[in-house]
Amino acid sequence: MTAIYIGVMTGTSMDGVDIVAASFDPLQLHATLTLSFDPDLRDELMALTLPDDNEIDRMGKADVALAQMIGHGINRLIEEHQLDHSQIRAIGSHGQTIRHRPEHGFTLQIGDPNIITEITQLPVVSDFRRRDMAAGGQGAPLVPAFHQDVFQHNSIHRVILNLGGIANVSMLPAGQPEKVYGFDTGPANILMDAWCERYTGQPYDENGNWAAYGQPIRSLLDRLQAHEYFSKEPPKSTGREDFNLEWLDEQIADWRNDLAYQELEDTPENVQATLLKLTTRAIKKAIYRSGMDTGEVYVCGGGAYNSYLLEQLRWRLRKHEWSVQTTADLGINPTWVEATAFAWLAMRFLNQQSGNFPAVTGAKGYRILGTLTAV
Repeated sequence: MTAIYIGVMTGTSMDGVDIVAASFDPLQLHATLTLSFDPDLRDELMALTLPDDNEIDRMGKADVALAQMIGHGINRLIEEHQLDHSQIRAIGSHGQTIRHRPEHGFTLQIGDPNIITEITQLPVVSDFRRRDMAAGGQGAPLVPAFHQDVFQHNSIHRVILNLGGIANVSMLPAGQPEKVYGFDTGPANILMDAWCERYTGQPYDENGNWAAYGQPIRSLLDRLQAHEYFSKEPPKSTGREDFNLEWLDEQIADWRNDLAYQELEDTPENVQATLLKLTTRAIKKAIYRSGMDTGEVYVCGGGAYNSYLLEQLRWRLRKHEWSVQTTADLGINPTWVEATAFAWLAMRFLNQQSGNFPAVTGAKGYRILGTLTAV
C-alpha cells in the first residue's frame, strides 16, 4: 500500500494555504488544494509579524483560527479526491511564521497541530525549524534538502529559486550532493505585493505588467540595497521582520529628503520597477558567486508566474548562459513545490531521517526536524 503524506505550507506572502497529498519513491502528487485566507485572519497574521499591543491573546486566537482552517481544508482535500484515509501516514504542517529571529535563536510558527490532529484524526509533524536552530542553525531555508533529493542532476548544475514573499536559492552542483547549499537572497513578492496593493488595489502585480511600465530608480535601488542583510555572508535567512512596507516607507522618505533623488520622477510604478530590480539583482549576485559556471535555474513559488521578473532574470543571467524556466519543466507545478517539501519532511521525520542541510542553515550537524502530535 502506497504511503501518502500531506504537506501544508503558508508562506511569507500570506496569499493562501497550499495543501498537497504526495507519495515518494517515486514522487507523485495525488491531490492539491489552495485555500484563500479570510481577510480578517490574513490582516491579523500580517499584524502579528511585527511588535504590537496585546500580542499573546491575539496570537492565541489566530493560532486556533488558522489550525481550524488547515484541518478542515485537509478533510476537504481527502473527501474531494477520495483519498484512502488509511494510506495517509502523516501531515507535515509548516504553520504561519509570525516571528523569525535567528540572531536570537528564536522562531515562531502558529497553526496549532493539536487542533489539526483533532479535526483530521491524522498525526501531524510540525515545528520543523526549532531543532535546527537549537543546533546553532538559522532554521531556514529548509527546502534545499528536498530540492537536492528530487531535482539534483548528475551532469548539469542547477539552481532552484523559490520566489515567495522572500526569495531563496538552493544551489545544486552537478553530481555533488555534499556541496549543496542555499540561503535567502532577500525580498521577492513581500514588498512588490504590498506596494502594488497600496497603489492599484490589486493583491499582486499580474505578470509584472505594472513594474514593466516603470523605470528603476538607481539612487533608490542603491539605498534599499544598503540594508545590512545583503552584505551578510551565508548561512542567512530573513523575513517580514527585516523587509516590510514600513521599512520601505522609511527608506523612501529618507531618499526623498536627499536632493540627489530627483534623477527620475518617483512615480509608484517606478518604485515597483525598482523593487523588482532589487530582487533580481540579489539573485544574480548569489548565482554568479556560486562557483557554478553555467546551468539551469528552475523557479517555483508565486513569483514563477511573474513573466516580467523571469524575463529580467534571464537578461541578467545571459552572460553565463544560464537558462531560466519553472519547476513545471521538472514535473512539479511551481505552486506545489514548497507544500510537497513539507510532506517530504514529515516522511523524513517518521523514518527518523535528517531534514536539514548544515551547509544551508549553519547548524552543527544533521538533525531530525519536527515534533509529532499523535492521534
